[in-house]
Order: sequence, then structure tokens, then C-alpha cells
Amino acid sequence: MSEFLSTATLPDHYQQLAKTVRDFARSVVAPVSATHDREHSFPYEVVAGMADMGLFGLPFPEEYGGMGGDYFALCLALEELGKVDQSVAITLEAGVSLGAMPVYRFGNDAQKQEWLPLLSSGEALGAFGLTEAGGGTDAGATKTTAKLDDGHWIINGSKQFITNSGTDITKLVTVTAVTGEVDGAGGQERSDTGGGTRKQISSILVPVPTAGFTAEPAYDKVGWNASDTHPLSFDDVRVPQENLLGEQGRGYANFLRILDEGRIAIAALSVGVAQGCVDECVKYAKEREAFGAAIGTNQAIAFKIARMETRAHVARATYYDAAALMLSGKPFKKAAAVAKLVASEAAMDNARDATQVFGGYGFMNEYPVARHYRDSKILEIGEGTTEVQLMLIAREAGL
Repeated sequence: MSEFLSTATLPDHYQQLAKTVRDFARSVVAPVSATHDREHSFPYEVVAGMADMGLFGLPFPEEYGGMGGDYFALCLALEELGKVDQSVAITLEAGVSLGAMPVYRFGNDAQKQEWLPLLSSGEALGAFGLTEAGGGTDAGATKTTAKLDDGHWIINGSKQFITNSGTDITKLVTVTAVTGEVDGAGGQERSDTGGGTRKQISSILVPVPTAGFTAEPAYDKVGWNASDTHPLSFDDVRVPQENLLGEQGRGYANFLRILDEGRIAIAALSVGVAQGCVDECVKYAKEREAFGAAIGTNQAIAFKIARMETRAHVARATYYDAAALMLSGKPFKKAAAVAKLVASEAAMDNARDATQVFGGYGFMNEYPVARHYRDSKILEIGEGTTEVQLMLIAREAGL
């Protein structure tokens, strides 16, 4: 167990970070959340505020322009932002965990020196191009290709559901692409191409803008309306051979590591949602009167909120545990899957119950619980569906 497994034993610097982000979420994020959600507008002014606070550089070393913190610090920030606005929280999560972290984990020194200071500053966003139309959970079924030609990669294909990929400050998209084939025995990837071979999948850095790269029109989503999400197309996109990120043929395996880490971050965001719903319900249940008394005096309401609080508490413990294992260098794949499963379901369940507590008002978009109700479903899908988490947990248990 870690010294920070409980909120009661968090070291002072973690507590101060959480308080700082909590104050920012309440004073800066919350007042504009409904407007950005309604207008489907990207919150550039909020992102600039997070950049000024150094949130995009939290887990990166100071030598690369970061804050010298760790992944748990990022998770604490995501939890606080998730309490009030999931779109803002996922913008930070994707920008750090998916946009910059692959460069930090697998980039060479030149790539780190070029990209990490820019991404850590928050002045630019990076995106993570993995998912394709025919392969969501089956990410190894990549069809996007990259072929070498006179010292350059020529990339053709498309990606789907890519966060932070079409903003005015998007400067980098890391994409997985098929760069060849390997024999069945030696391949790292699992998607067969026939003839006893497997796809060799690599990851490549694509600066934005680059000729042939297009962020297609944004999706019309159920939730996360202030988050930037686009399909991407690559039409003979030409980038230097040295833009290969990590070893050739290790792109799929490396991205799986990124997803393992990202599940802890999504769990933290989900805990924020679950706790945010509790906080809103407690406040409302004290103020709203029915039949001559505050509705919180009714056991039906009080017990519902008590169950919501329990879900948030348990979910928080799971992501604290997964983060502690990760930071200590111990295997954390199962713990990350458990955290993501428990926390995303807690967020969805609490959002549904909060809507019920608020009654008709809970169905009005002006209330945070209504936005959480629309936003939370994707938490059970993105960065590995609930079914994927169950598969991983069963596999790690020896089944």
C-alpha cells in the first residue's frame, strides 16, 4: 500500500495541488461550463488558465518544461476538474496522457526536446491517433499504412474519435500505422494479415499542419460537447523517417502501455464525476423542500445519496491503489483495469441517481447533474470498454 492510498494521508503538496485545482474549477471552469456545452465550443480561455497553472506539464521533468511532478498529481487534478466539467477534464487528460506521454515514454532525446516543452506548456495540444472505423476495441486491426520513400514515411488512411485533434492549438498527432509484416512467430501484434504473417504496427509523429492531413468536421456527440473530437484523414502525408516514435514494429505494444496508464487517469476523472454528483445532491437535498421538509430528511433520498458517496469512496481507493503500483514500478495492468471499471460505473450510476434526486430539474441542461448524465456514458467506453476491462481482469487472474 502507498502512503497516499487514503485522502486522509495525502502529503501536503498533493493536498495543496488538489485545493488549487478545486478552486480553479469552481471559480473559472464552472461559470462557463453550461455555455460551452450549449454552444459546443472549445474552452480556449479555460485551457489557457490550466496552461498558466502548469497542469499540462504536471508529470514531466523540469528539463522538458514540466512541473517535475508525477502521474498521481495529474490524477488529482483530473478528479477536481471532473467534478464540474468532464469536457475540460478530458481535454487535460488527453493532452497529457495521450498527446504528450507517448513522446515522453518512447521518444528519443531529439523528439523530447522538440515536442515536450511545447506540449508541457499547454500552448499546444497533442493527439493520439489509434482508433479506426473498423477497429475500436480491436486496435490491432489497423489499416492505416506508412511506407518508406526516399527517407520519408508516406501515410495513408483514417482515424476515428480522436480528442484534441482539430483545435487551433493542435500541433501534433501521433498515429499508429502498418509499416510492414512480420512472421507469425516473431510479431508483436495480434492482427493477422494472412499467409502466416502479422501486421507490423509502428507509431509516427505527424506535425500539424502537414500537407495531406485533415481533421474532418467535428462529431455531433451526446456529451463532452466542449471537448474537441474529430475523424482524421491521411492522404499521402509525408513526414521524415526520423519521426518514427520508438522502435519500428512496437507501436501497438507501446500504445497498449499508454492505455494502461490512461485508464488510471480516466478512473480519476470518473471519481471526480461520481463525487461531483454527490456534492450537488447533498446541497440540493438540503435546500429543496417537499411536503414541508427538506427532501434530504427522507430516508429514500438520504440512502440513495449515501450509496452514491460509497461508490465514489470505493472508486477513489481503486485509482489511488493503481497509481501507487504504477509509481512504485510494480505491475499495475490489473489494478488499472479494476480502477477504470469500478470508477466509470460509479460515475454512470451516480449521474443517473443524481438526476433522479433532482427530479425534473435533473433533466434540465443548466444543471451540472444533467450534463454529467449525458457525459458519463463515454467513460464506460473510451480507453477500453467495460467488457475490455473485464477481459483484462480475468486474464490477469489466470483465466
